[in-house]
Amino acid sequence: MNIARRVVSMSMTAAVVVGLAACATSGPDEPPMAAATPKGVEGSWIDAKGTGLSTFAGGAFTTVATDTGQKLADGSYTMTGATSVQINGTSLIRQTPVSFNCLMISTSQLNCTSSAGQNFVLTRRT
Repeated sequence: MNIARRVVSMSMTAAVVVGLAACATSGPDEPPMAAATPKGVEGSWIDAKGTGLSTFAGGAFTTVATDTGQKLADGSYTMTGATSVQINGTSLIRQTPVSFNCLMISTSQLNCTSSAGQNFVLTRRT
């Protein structure tokens, strides 16, 4: 009877070990997807004060107020180099043209200068 118990106990232990091994080695067929790397200025950018959110897509940009969602400006942008962008549009509040040149310092920071010489920073919103 002792031998029978040992055989049953060893069989159960082996079954558990095989079951655990199957769980540990089974997994997704594909590797986990990496987060998409931002390309150029495409995407959403927020100003340093957090009051305006600018979105760049397909050569067009819009800026909206973060508190009300009201559109503040719109227009177009052109990449003038690997890390530089020219932005032209209209301030919808003032009904005046706006023009900026920006330099992409990193994938998450744009340093911009307006045609009037004012400097500001936009940070990519994720």
